[in-house]
Amino acid sequence: MANKRAFNEKARQIAQNPKVQEAFKSMKPQKSLWGILGVIIFFILPEIIAYIWGAEITQYAKAALLLAASFAEAKSYELLIMLFEDGMSWFNLLFGLALLVWLFF
Repeated sequence: MANKRAFNEKARQIAQNPKVQEAFKSMKPQKSLWGILGVIIFFILPEIIAYIWGAEITQYAKAALLLAASFAEAKSYELLIMLFEDGMSWFNLLFGLALLVWLFF
């Protein structure tokens, strides 16, 4: 119990530190078209694509990997497999949505 209280007190001190609050504000995306598009393109759109076409992309990459002519081409197909093999990442999707909400508040 004492460790939990000490942890909560330390977290509260860190959150109330002016430098931490300043750093937190500096991380906030800008309210601009590019800020909104950046969050959508880099966090939300890949997860939607993975949800809809993840299996097809993975199947294509595995087939193309067998015919890869160069090391760079093989690595690019391996990257596609790694990105889309497990389907959608709920963490990335929720993180992107949280950034969008944070952007407007």
